[in-house]
Amino acid sequence: MSERASETAFRRMKDLPSTHLLGAGTATCAGCGGLQAIHEIYDVLGEKTIFVNAAGCMTLLSIYPFTPFRGSWLYTAMACAPAGAQGVRDALDILKDKGRIPAEEDLRVVVLTGDGAAYGMGLSSTSAAIDRDLDFLYICYDNEGYGNTGQQSSAGTPHAARTSTHRGALGYPGFKKDLFSIWAANRPAYVATVTGAEPVDLARKVEKAAAMRGPRLLIALSPCPTGWSYEPKDSVEIGRLAVETGVWPLKEYVDGRVVHTRRPRKRVPVEEYLRLQGRFAHLFEPERNDALLDEIQARVDAYWEAAD
Repeated sequence: MSERASETAFRRMKDLPSTHLLGAGTATCAGCGGLQAIHEIYDVLGEKTIFVNAAGCMTLLSIYPFTPFRGSWLYTAMACAPAGAQGVRDALDILKDKGRIPAEEDLRVVVLTGDGAAYGMGLSSTSAAIDRDLDFLYICYDNEGYGNTGQQSSAGTPHAARTSTHRGALGYPGFKKDLFSIWAANRPAYVATVTGAEPVDLARKVEKAAAMRGPRLLIALSPCPTGWSYEPKDSVEIGRLAVETGVWPLKEYVDGRVVHTRRPRKRVPVEEYLRLQGRFAHLFEPERNDALLDEIQARVDAYWEAAD
């Protein structure tokens, strides 16, 4: 693309409303639950944001010199997005203190990562940022695997799911790490779980987090058609079933307390959620694995019994 053509395209993008900008020129997969959640989050946060993005699926949103956001975008390696956020926050504070930017031109610093960074590679730098009481919002789009490189297992992968690195008859032998509790144990300002399939709950939590200062985390369950092996049109249904089965509790930590923002009145059997996803097909065919299905259901039941 020539320099003049590039400038013309950029001007056209600037004239689009923000809701269109988030979809412009992106290269995420059809039906991406992560993009759905980020779209909804950005609609609430607005353009006075700077995204510090760790390597992952959403890196494809911004291809230099373009970004789908009206705010700013900084790309970092997978393990160090919170450290990058510290530098950005410090620089903004220095500019304000020196009177080089007025308070109304300040930007909200937002870290954006997948579960690979949030649960694993970046957990050390995240812990250090919380210890320093960094004023930032951390958004994790949790597609339960290293989605950008072929859906290898991550610390966010659920028990028995098949991935590109666990293709055996029993799937992934480990259990999904409880990132919510890890953050809450450090007493940050706010932690919440969300999903794009529940937009009202999501919007309320984003508004609450945006009004606070200090370390804040939003973990967004992000159904992934390519990694979870289902039709893109089913992303919203799978997100809803995750909540209705109790697999994905909607909750928040604030003022030292954990509160469930939605309790399914009558939980749907977990297998209704699992059956829609090819990554769990081995639990049903060629023979039904009742032992594993019962184990998964029992863990969900135990969680909600403890929460009551």
